[in-house]
Amino acid sequence: MSSVLEKICDDKKDHVAKQKALKSLADIEALAKTQEAPRGFISALNKKNPALIAEVKKASPSKGIIREDFDPVAIAKSYESAGAACLSVLTDKPYFQGTDDYFTAVKESVVLPMLRKDFMVDPYQIIESRALGADCILLIMAHLSDLQAQEFYALANDFGMDALFEVHDADELERALALNPKMVGVNNRNLKTLDVNLQTGLDIAQEMPANILKVAESGLHNNDDIKTFQSAGFAAFLVGESLMRQGDIEEATRALLGNI
Repeated sequence: MSSVLEKICDDKKDHVAKQKALKSLADIEALAKTQEAPRGFISALNKKNPALIAEVKKASPSKGIIREDFDPVAIAKSYESAGAACLSVLTDKPYFQGTDDYFTAVKESVVLPMLRKDFMVDPYQIIESRALGADCILLIMAHLSDLQAQEFYALANDFGMDALFEVHDADELERALALNPKMVGVNNRNLKTLDVNLQTGLDIAQEMPANILKVAESGLHNNDDIKTFQSAGFAAFLVGESLMRQGDIEEATRALLGNI
């Protein structure tokens, strides 16, 4: 039986094939070159402590619809007002009910650097991300070969974007470190089973070099969680679901950051 991640990525390959038929590689390269310069995702994270990557996410494979009254622009503005350092916007449609249009609408309404949160399976998507205005891409080591990760990272660098390498075990961390990343995220959610275990990030943190920006992802709900992971060496935190479920997102974000 294939894992959830494998299913998502197989479907993503079909999606990319359709996108290529609609818009050629040459077209998206031309569009990418018309975008404003990347806003500096990692540099923005380095300026705040704790540094929050606040996620705009309507749904997930494990929980279904997370927020019924979903207004991506209003949510992004609330995050920005509350002190988030960066934003993450889901663009995967089948599993997260995201769209590229959500990303571009948010991009036009805020000044924060933005991560395009999607499942990268083809070099086309890296350039497509810059064409959408992305400042950073996600590279999930669990579904990428070493060669793919290297190629995608080099391509992101060519277009001036940062990359968040995502790992969830020691083997994936070792593979990521071989590519000399500037930023590594530890996902406390196992994307093959969707189970969450905060101990995952706390354990892996001990193996991460001091010179890499460490990002904790998934399962973080309050300021105590942030402080626990800060003590383990994490400086940045990607949080979506726990904030998206709150009635007052701005107030909840301030509380998460310890600003209330």
